[in-house]
Amino acid sequence: MEQIIATVRGLDGALVVTPGPGDDLPELVWGDAFFYYAPDGQMPQNVQPYGTIVTKNYPDDVASDLDPAGRWRVNVHVDRATFWELTGQEPRGAGEPGDYAATDRVLPHPVYGALGWICVVTPGERTTETVLRLLRGAHDAARARFVRRHAAGHPPETD
Repeated sequence: MEQIIATVRGLDGALVVTPGPGDDLPELVWGDAFFYYAPDGQMPQNVQPYGTIVTKNYPDDVASDLDPAGRWRVNVHVDRATFWELTGQEPRGAGEPGDYAATDRVLPHPVYGALGWICVVTPGERTTETVLRLLRGAHDAARARFVRRHAAGHPPETD
């Protein structure tokens, strides 16, 4: 997990938010990580992260079985072509991939797969490089959206 966070922190304009005690963010997200393109270093208010790391089950997201010690999941928003390349499915048509709790395997996100999100539970030898490549691509896509919005005269933090 630290290798992934360090890699994202090293990307130009990246902001990694890792909530914990004393932050203004809800306790539910403490221990997780949220990846944004934010060259000003401020967490965008109206933009979703392009990637996350979650370290526990959420009330509406338990299929990956993240509560046992040592389990965590990386989630990355990808384009349709990449989603197809990784899963053999269209995001909106993503069917049941089988075991969402399987580790070191690229899968559609159990809740947000239809929106173009993929995930890997506890990346290992087979998937870590893929996850890093996907996060770099998602970062580049977030930067391009930021530049387009900024060029169009929109405030940087609105979609």
